Amino acid sequence: MQTDRWQMADFDEWARLAQRDPAAFECRRAEVLEAHIRRAPPHRQLRLRRLQWRVDATRRRTRNPLVACSRLYALMWDAVAGAGGLVETLRGGAPRRPAPRPPAPVLPLRPGKPRQNPT
Repeated sequence: MQTDRWQMADFDEWARLAQRDPAAFECRRAEVLEAHIRRAPPHRQLRLRRLQWRVDATRRRTRNPLVACSRLYALMWDAVAGAGGLVETLRGGAPRRPAPRPPAPVLPLRPGKPRQNPT
């Protein structure tokens, strides 16, 4: 299978493809990522797809790859060491969920003159 070869491709091979044909690089990258997500247990696939969407959105929103890398690095460390992250979970802390918002007050509408549609 062609995708298997790319899953095992080394960095230099990926770099050459990115330089030579950026569109082909993105296509291959998407194929390899999708193959890995499909191999995950079904109950994990949605979370992986959401995470990949977040990575792709971060890459699209940044103007240069170094900024994207820095933002993704911060995202990773937040997931590991941030509130409700891996470290806290391993230490037995309960995942923090935001407190539910109180219901918004319903404002009564004052009766007014009916509007006439201009024709």
